[in-house]
Amino acid sequence: MTFKEILAKAEAAADVTVAVASAEDHEVLKAVDMALSMNLGRFILTGDEMKINELIASHFPHLLEHADIVIRNADSSASAALSAVKAVSDGEASVLMKGHIDTASLLKAVLNKEVGLRTGNVLSHVALFEVPAIGRSIFVTDAAMNVAPDLQQKKQILENAVKVAHGIGLSNPAVAPLAAVEVVNPAMQATLDAAALTQMNRRGQIKGCQVDGPLALDNAVSKEAAGHKGIEGPVAGQADILLVPNIESGNILYKSLMYFGQSKVGAVIAGAKAPVVLTSRADTADSKLHSLALAICTTH
Repeated sequence: MTFKEILAKAEAAADVTVAVASAEDHEVLKAVDMALSMNLGRFILTGDEMKINELIASHFPHLLEHADIVIRNADSSASAALSAVKAVSDGEASVLMKGHIDTASLLKAVLNKEVGLRTGNVLSHVALFEVPAIGRSIFVTDAAMNVAPDLQQKKQILENAVKVAHGIGLSNPAVAPLAAVEVVNPAMQATLDAAALTQMNRRGQIKGCQVDGPLALDNAVSKEAAGHKGIEGPVAGQADILLVPNIESGNILYKSLMYFGQSKVGAVIAGAKAPVVLTSRADTADSKLHSLALAICTTH
């Protein structure tokens, strides 16, 4: 599924309100402007009200006093994050979006014991790439949150990604737990975990998807490569979700797809009470818009 299709799906979704933490940023407001032009929802902008209004007046004057924008002043990024999280926790908004604030500060608010969005489940980063080289889109998880997940954490990371995939219309996504090789090797923990996840799926402990692994990257995304090695099955060469073994491999794969593969990307944090749009402060407005559309699709 392309981001054009995901944007259309998000536009067709029921009314959604997005709470933006520390919205005083040009690219964030540009993404908000783009979203409003596509009728993707309403926005609660928290942060320095004066700076937000100055940016709007300078670059997006048509948004001044816009009916679908509410601005809430906050005297610090921490209080802006809490205000945005509280809006979601109280039911005023159904998506949380990161603005000009560092990830640690936003996640601290997300995990706040009084107003936070914790569920007791693992929070994980789910990124969707539209990859020109293979002519389709593919998920990568987890490239940003969990450093060295164990088997139980990988199960939850997988389930978080499957839920996001369901949100964009993939009813039974193919999941490839990645490793360096395709055979189970007791000396390589990634292969043991991949084999265990495969069995858990076959026994009904992981639902809503098809899991097969361990698979090396080439055999997960290329039918030709899988065929050369005699690897068959519902996942070989056609994975929808790539489950990486640790944060280093995920981070490298993520950035390789962006910088070498020239892929479009959108990403969310899943596992909380509501989807969290957690893009980099350096990301473009387009990437923020793609992430927002992905989040909106997972609210239902």
